[in-house]
Amino acid sequence: MSQEPTFTIGELAARAGLKADPRRYYERLGMISPAGRTTGGFRVYSADVVERLRFIKQAQLSGFTLAEIRELLRVDARRGANQCRQVQRLLEQKLTDLDSRVAQLQDFRRTLKSYLTRYTRNPPVVRPAGEIIPSRS
Repeated sequence: MSQEPTFTIGELAARAGLKADPRRYYERLGMISPAGRTTGGFRVYSADVVERLRFIKQAQLSGFTLAEIRELLRVDARRGANQCRQVQRLLEQKLTDLDSRVAQLQDFRRTLKSYLTRYTRNPPVVRPAGEIIPSRS
């Protein structure tokens, strides 16, 4: 029987892409399970904690609040249809928000691309004092 791999704090941080402070905070909030200890007293974490930390980080980068992430992490099918509907609404709203942000980023990308194209064809004149004179197109 093989034993599930465990990771020290340093290994956990490297694999999850986080420093120790967020890990401690998420542990205090109950978002990750407390570390086990080796016989030597070192904290060790399971691969599940690595995946959970990655999920938390990605969810935060995607605009989820910690309260929303905690709600998602606490989902338990035994709690009934009402909780499932709440989570479904939350996920649908976040997907709508993400789609909106992606559209805004794509619009901004097109704007930047047009600026780059314009300045590549007709770069502005820069005087020695650092004053930029826009080119006349």
